[in-house]
Amino acid sequence: QVQLVESGGGLVQAGGSLRLSCAASGSSFSINTMGWHRQAPGKQREFVAIISSSGYTIYADSVKGRFTISRDNAKNTVYLQMNNLEPGDTAVYYCKVVADGMPYWGKGTLVTVSS
Repeated sequence: QVQLVESGGGLVQAGGSLRLSCAASGSSFSINTMGWHRQAPGKQREFVAIISSSGYTIYADSVKGRFTISRDNAKNTVYLQMNNLEPGDTAVYYCKVVADGMPYWGKGTLVTVSS
């Protein structure tokens, strides 16, 4: 079993930046991919970014050039640096980790971008 703890959400003005973190813990697991999804009010959860164990990244078109995903394998932690935030980025951000072939989700952290 893998537990995920997210942090770094909050309220920011448009054009500002935030950095999200997600730390994975548990006993004897091997992490494959780490990533972020988000769910805005009244909308379905959507993909934001993913990073493989070798560092290969994929981004949603809506965040390309503004968000950067990275990971620290020694700390089992994934980060999402979000720059030039827009009101449309307001959502609950969820960390998703695939470990030993199983998906695990964090509880989410709220990001609110004011105009």
